[in-house]
Formats: sequence, structure tokens, C-alpha cells
Amino acid sequence: MLILFVLLYLLFNVGVGFWASRRVHNTKDFLLAGRQLPFYISTAVVFATWFGSETLLGASSEFASHGLLGVIEDPFGAALCLVLVGLFFAKRLYRMNLLTMGDYYRIRFNRLTEQIAGFFMIISYFGWIAAQMVALGIVMNQVFNISTVSGIVIGSLIVVGYTFMGGMWSVSITDFVQTVMIIGGLIFISWELMQEVPLQQISSTLPDNFFRFVPQERDSVSWLNYFGLWITIGLGSIPQQDVFQRVMAARSERVAVASSIGAGFLYLTIAFIPLVLALYAKFLYPELMHEDAQLLVPGLILRSSSLLVQVLFFGALISAIISTASGGILAPAAVLSENMLKPFIKNISDEKLLLLSRVSVLLVAGVSLSMALMRSNIYELVSESSALSLVSLFVPLVAGMLWRKTNSAAAIASMLAGMGVWLLALFLETSVNPMLYGLAASIAGLFLGQLLGTKQEPKAVQQQQVR
Repeated sequence: MLILFVLLYLLFNVGVGFWASRRVHNTKDFLLAGRQLPFYISTAVVFATWFGSETLLGASSEFASHGLLGVIEDPFGAALCLVLVGLFFAKRLYRMNLLTMGDYYRIRFNRLTEQIAGFFMIISYFGWIAAQMVALGIVMNQVFNISTVSGIVIGSLIVVGYTFMGGMWSVSITDFVQTVMIIGGLIFISWELMQEVPLQQISSTLPDNFFRFVPQERDSVSWLNYFGLWITIGLGSIPQQDVFQRVMAARSERVAVASSIGAGFLYLTIAFIPLVLALYAKFLYPELMHEDAQLLVPGLILRSSSLLVQVLFFGALISAIISTASGGILAPAAVLSENMLKPFIKNISDEKLLLLSRVSVLLVAGVSLSMALMRSNIYELVSESSALSLVSLFVPLVAGMLWRKTNSAAAIASMLAGMGVWLLALFLETSVNPMLYGLAASIAGLFLGQLLGTKQEPKAVQQQQVR
């Protein structure tokens, strides 16, 4: 019975996605939903940026295993990212009327900067999308009793299907529907469990330092790594295309700002519910901790809830993961088509550009599926994705906005230096988070590139930049 109702729920969501695809008439519709989203849908769409596998499966398992310090990256860092985007970036980027984040690097710097930034942006998404595909495989294994590999493949085909057809319109409408469903479902499930076992009884069994918010150690390495946890997603996801396209799909710059800030606070609130559910799972069914900890919350629901709650939870969970994966696939596909391929095709019509965007969806999905079949840790895949964009894209983005003299040489040097040093630090397995070395190198590369670029530019160009 559970399988039947979950299938019906999934068919409903996929149907909504295909219905929304009828509103796609051009590239702007496909990539940014025509910039027509009202506040309530825009907030739901931005909220759903991360509210999928990493929150319900990855973060919940980390919380149960390592306490509050284990989830600084998500939900705290993720919520910080959305608030910062709303406060400092949304208005500036919205006024530039961009289709992709890669467009910013071309307009602010030059075509070469756009190409390098686009390349780094695209590869940063493969791990993110793979995490969603892994999550689909895990959940389908639990619900439909099929192998995880089969679940990954089947779930990926569903995601690619309505992303290919409807783009951002499908993502937006389905995000809104399932955000309402999953928030309602999580609140109902939590209330039901708290009636059976008070939360105070659960918390009394936890270690004394379980809710510790800062490192206990006083050494600099521990505090540097703690800072790294905050900025991995908190700053690293700011220059990513999926955040950009969800915020930029709003109907006005005012809605873009408000929905981003609102979604950040909503995320920080709602994301704590699956963390609490993970504690209940650990308390009521401790044997789940000896299996795959990522299955804590699904295992709890299967063992202790009514059929209605199970249908509500698993239907909404699978739909949320599918929608997050869809947005994740659409983001690098947009950059691939608009910033990497389009410049090499002369006089391309909007109809052919729309087809190119859809073909890019297939290419991105294929690479991500390959990664999903090789890796299984959702939290690590997501973390690596954000770290990559932090060390390469964040510094040129901020410098380009705040420092008028920043030139293309500085931006390119910043991206290459940050990426190179980060990869070297990963290889050396440094005690300090390799991402911090990469970020420091990105900042140093910016100033070095600025110095060398300024010397090489003609005086007329320098004078124009100063103006």
C-alpha cells in the first residue's frame, strides 16, 4: 500500500512539472522561469535549494553521530549563504539582467574570464548532483525494495525527464508544492513522536558536549577549521548558479531580496526538524546507527509511523530530492550552454539555444550519474562542491562588485591560484582545511594579478576603469 501511494504522489509531482513545462517558450523561461515568480513561490524555490538529501539524510546522520558541531556547514552555513545573498548580492545581480552567473564574469571582466569561471562552475556541480542521485537510490531502496544502484538510475531518469522539458518553471512549481507538503509532514511527524516520547527524555541521554556550538580545543587549527565549516557553504555557494537562478527568477529585485532572506531564516528553522527526528531514531532504534546512518530518519518513519505519515514523508522526501536534483542539473547546464558553447556558435536562434540548453541537461546528468555510482556519502559530496566554488569564484565575484579597479588578469589569477593551491593542499592532506589555503591563495592571486594586469594595460584603459 505504501508503494502504491508513494508512486501516485510521485506521478502527481511529475505531472505538475510537465504541466509547468507548457509555460516554456524561450531560453529565459527555461532558465529563469521568465522572471515571473511571486514572493511566496520565490521563497519556496530558494528554500528548496538545499532542502533535500543533504538536510534530510546527510545532515541528520552527522548530527546524530557528532552533535551540533557536526552540522555547522548545513544548516547553519547554508542559511547564512541565503541571508548574505539577500543582503548584499541579490539587488546588484538582479539589476544586471543576467541569464547565468557566468554572464557576470564576462560583463564585469571579459570572455576569457567567463570561460574559466564557467568551467569551474560546471565541475563544482557534479558532486552536488551526484549526492541527490545517491539519495534517490537510498530512499527508493527503502521504499520499493530495489537495489540502491537501480534506484539511482531510475530516479535520475525521472529527474532528467521533467528538467529537460520544463526547466526552471517545472522546478519552481514542484518546489512550491512539495515545500508545503514536506514542512507540514515534518511538523506532524515531530508532534506525533513528542506525544509518545518527550524531547526532554531524549536529550537527557545525550553526552554533555553534544550541543556544544564552538570547538572545545583552544588551538588555532581547531578554530580555523571551525571557521572553514561556516564558510564552506556560507560563502562558497554564493557564486553558484543554482542559488543565482532561483533568486533571479523573482518578479522584481525587491522580491529577490526578500525571498532570499526569508528563505534563509525558514531553512534554519525547518532544517532542525530532521535533526531532531534523527535523535529519536537513535534513541528508539539504536541498531540503525550500526547500519547506514544516512537512513536514520527514513528508518524511524518506517518503524514507528502510520501509513498516512509514511506516504506523506516518503512522497515528499523523494519529490524534494528530485526537485533539488533538477535545479542542480539545470544550473551547470545553463552555464554550459550559455557561457561555454554559445560563444562558439554564430547567429544561433533562441529556438536552437533552447535546444542547446536541453542537450546540456543530458550531458551534465550523464557525468553526475557516473559519479553517483562511484560515491555514496551525501554530506561529503555536497561539501566538496561548495569548497570548489569558494576557492575559485567567490573572491573575483566580490572584488568585481566592490573594487572598481579590479581587472580581468586579477580575476583569472585569483581563480587559478585558489584552485591550484586547494588541490595541492588536498593532496598533502593538511591539518588545516585545504579550502582555507585555497581561499587565501585566491585572495593573494587577486592582488598579484591586479598588479601585473595594471602594468600591462594601456594608460587609456586604466583611466577608463578609474572613472
